[in-house]
Amino acid sequence: MKYLKIYLKDYKRDSILAPLFKMLEAMFDLLVPVVVAHIINVGIANRDRKDILGCCGILVLMAIVGLCCSFTAQYFAARAAIGSATGLRHMLFAHIQKLGFSEMDTIGSSTLITRMTSDINQVQNGLNLFLRLFLRSPFIVFGAMVMAFTINGKIALVFVVTIPVLSVIIFGLMAVTSPLYKKVQGKLDVITGNARENLSGVRVIRAFGREKQETENFSRANGELVKGQLFVGRISALMNPLTYSVVNIGIIAILWTGSRSVDTGVLMSGDIVALVNYMSQILVELVKLANLIVTMSRAMASLGRVEQILDTETAMEFPAKTEEKIRKRNAEEAVRFDHVSLSYAQAGEESLSDISFSVKKGETIGIIGGTGSGKSSLVHLIPRFYDATSGEVFLLGRPVKEWDKETLRQKVGIVMQKVQVFSGTIRSNLLMGNEEATEKEMWQALRDAQAEEFVRKKSEGLDEPVEQGGRNLSGGQKQRLTIARALVRKPEILILDDSSSALDYATDAALRKALKNLPSNVTVFLVSQRTSSIRHADHILVLDDGKTVGWGTHEELLESCQIYREIYESQYGKGESAV
Repeated sequence: MKYLKIYLKDYKRDSILAPLFKMLEAMFDLLVPVVVAHIINVGIANRDRKDILGCCGILVLMAIVGLCCSFTAQYFAARAAIGSATGLRHMLFAHIQKLGFSEMDTIGSSTLITRMTSDINQVQNGLNLFLRLFLRSPFIVFGAMVMAFTINGKIALVFVVTIPVLSVIIFGLMAVTSPLYKKVQGKLDVITGNARENLSGVRVIRAFGREKQETENFSRANGELVKGQLFVGRISALMNPLTYSVVNIGIIAILWTGSRSVDTGVLMSGDIVALVNYMSQILVELVKLANLIVTMSRAMASLGRVEQILDTETAMEFPAKTEEKIRKRNAEEAVRFDHVSLSYAQAGEESLSDISFSVKKGETIGIIGGTGSGKSSLVHLIPRFYDATSGEVFLLGRPVKEWDKETLRQKVGIVMQKVQVFSGTIRSNLLMGNEEATEKEMWQALRDAQAEEFVRKKSEGLDEPVEQGGRNLSGGQKQRLTIARALVRKPEILILDDSSSALDYATDAALRKALKNLPSNVTVFLVSQRTSSIRHADHILVLDDGKTVGWGTHEELLESCQIYREIYESQYGKGESAV
C-alpha cells in the first residue's frame, strides 16, 4: 500500500466523501423497515389510507435521496480509484525505464506487461469497491443489529449470534483464497509470455510448421490457469451458500421466537416484518462484503506483485550530472578495456573473460567471432548497459562508471543487433536520436546510412508513417533507418552491432565508405559476421568463447590467428580475397 498511498493523498477528499455518501445512503436503508413496520402496525391495522400514503411518500423520497447519494458516492469512488491507478501505472512505467538490462533480463517482459495492465486494473477495481462498501456494509450489519434491539432485545440476540458466525466464514475464506489468487496471477504471466512469444515469432512458427505444437503448449498453459481459477473459484463459491444458510437459519429463529411474542401481544406483526427485513439486509450486505473481500483479495495480490517490481532497485547507479572533467589520462584514448570480465545474472559461466585492449579516437575497430563468442556482450559494456563483473572499462579517458547517464548516452551511439523502430513517422524515429536535429542533419544522416534513396521514394518523405515494429519496412530499410538514427545523435563513439546483416554487399560497402568520411574524432566499433565488413578496420578483435584470441589488422590476423583465418576461408575459400 505504500506506493498506492502516494496517489491516494491527491484524492483525499474523494476518498472521504465516497464512503460518507454511502453511509448516508445506508442510513436511509436502515429506516425503511421502521417505516414499513409503521405502515403495517398503524396504517393497515387502522385502515388509515392517509397514513399509508404519507408513509409511502416518505419511502419514495428516501429512495430518491438514497439514489442520489449512491450516484455521488460512485462518482467520488471512481474518481479516486481511476486517478490513483493511473498514477500507479505511470510510476511503474517510469520505474521500469530506470531498471538496468540485468533486471529486465531477470524479471522478463511478459510479467511486466501483466503487472502494468491486468494487475493494476485489479487494484483499481478493488479500490473502487473498497471505498464504496468498506463502511457501508459493516454500518448496515451492526446498524441492523442495533435497530433490532430497539424493537425487541430478546429476539435481537439472534443477530448477536449470527453476525460472528458469518464473520468467521467470510474472513476464513478470505485467508484461504488470498494466496491462491496470487498464484493465479503468476500463471497469467506464463500465458502472456507464451502469447507474446508466439505473436513476435509467428513467421518462424509457420515457416517450420510448428502451429500444432505451439497451440498445444498454449493450451497446456491455459489449462493450468483455468485449473487454478476454478480451484480458487470453487472455494470462493462456498461463501454465498454458507452465508445464505446462516442468515436463513437466523430468519427462521426470528419467526419462531417472534410468533410467540405476537401471540402474547408483546410484539406486533409489523415488528416481525421489520426484524426479518433487517436480517435480509444483513444477508445482502454480507454477500456484498463477501464479493468485496474476494475482489480485495485479488487486488491485494496484484498490488503485491506491482510493489515487488517497484521495490526492485537497479544495481547500476549513475553519478549526478556534473561538468565534464579535464581528462588527465591519455587525451587520445577513446575506449580502453582493462582485464574486463562479465557474468550475466543467474549464468553459470562468464560471458567475457579477461578482455584488455585500447582504442584511440577516430579509429575503426572490427569485432568478429563465432555465435555466442561475446561480441554483443562486449560492446554493451561501452554505453554501460551492463557493469563489468571484474576489471574496468574506460571511456574517453575516464572510468565509464564516472559518467552521468545523460552524458554517457549522448557520447555513445549504438545500433542494436535486434533492430527496433517505433510507430510514428521516419522523422519521429530520427528525432529519437536527437530532438534538436534539423531537417538538413536528418537527410545527411540518411545519406550516410544509405537510406536516402528509399526515403526519397516515399510519397511523404520524412513524414512517411512507420507502423509498430516497422512492419511496413523491409529488414534492410529498418537497419539503415536505425543507423541513421544513431548518426543523427553525432556521437563520439558509434557502435554498429551486426547492424548491416540484411544489407547487400554493395550497400554494405557504400555504408563503410560513408563511415570513413565521418569526422575524424568519431570512433567506430563494427560487429559483424562478414570479414569483408571489417577487413579495412584499423584493428580487428577476434573473440572465441568470451576470450580474446586475436588483435591486429586483417593481414596480421590471417597470418597469426587460426580462428580468424578459418572464418575468412569459410566465406571466400583459400587463396581468394574479399572485394
